[in-house]
Amino acid sequence: MRDTVLLLAMNGLIWGLIIALIALGLSVIFGLLDIINIAHGDFFMVGTVLAWFSLSATGNFWIGFIVAPVIGFVIGAIIQRLVIQPIHGAAALSIVATFGLSLILQETVRITFGATPRRMLAPIQGTVPLFGIDYEIYRLFAAGIALVALAGFFLFLQHTKLGIWMRAVRHDRETAVAMGIPAQRVYVMTFGVGFALAAFGGAVAAPITTVDFRGGVDVLPFCFMAVIIGGLGNLAGTVAAAVLLAFLEGLVQSVADPTVARISSLVLMSAVLLLRPQGLFKGFTR
Repeated sequence: MRDTVLLLAMNGLIWGLIIALIALGLSVIFGLLDIINIAHGDFFMVGTVLAWFSLSATGNFWIGFIVAPVIGFVIGAIIQRLVIQPIHGAAALSIVATFGLSLILQETVRITFGATPRRMLAPIQGTVPLFGIDYEIYRLFAAGIALVALAGFFLFLQHTKLGIWMRAVRHDRETAVAMGIPAQRVYVMTFGVGFALAAFGGAVAAPITTVDFRGGVDVLPFCFMAVIIGGLGNLAGTVAAAVLLAFLEGLVQSVADPTVARISSLVLMSAVLLLRPQGLFKGFTR
């Protein structure tokens, strides 16, 4: 029993770090563009498929770590100009437009990749003893990569011109534009970055989960819960909430059905909305 609890808790913690990457992209897009992105889970799915195609084409899994975010960024920038920009400022239309985008991405992948879910072998095989259990090395590696990517993103926001522009436009668009910041370019780049984060999360998670054209369906609700619990627009809070939710679900799954674990997350989200609608981590993180 103890080993099962430890295993599921560790799996939940590591999955939470990967989900944090994806939820962070969702929070960035919502915070700057006020877009309720129903297609964000499919951005993750595209990342898993790009990792699969990279491995199939080159025989090298690690190339997918570069291919997935780069192609994701380009696709995201194109989507922003063609789909999001015409409906900028209309939240209701963004739901309809991104829902349609979700279907387009799923069906495009189904036609090119196929409808059969597939599994990828972890590029790092073997286990290591951890807390008395044999734990997969790749999962630990994935957690480390996710942590580095998360830290890199926050450093990007703080210390690069584009990151400073993104924070300025998010804080006060009119003043930022008056100071010469190209807001439209920032919007394009922001959506591209959001897609790239989710796609990179998909590439990291591909050997852990299944590669499937419907792979983003279960990820999307989890990301929204993380954004809500962390606080709308609170990037660090979103990361903390994603890790907390996944860890708690891992613990609950050790004693109950996975459905009960997901229900517990929904109950927590409902409690946060009722008791602390500004978010669980509002005021504690920035």
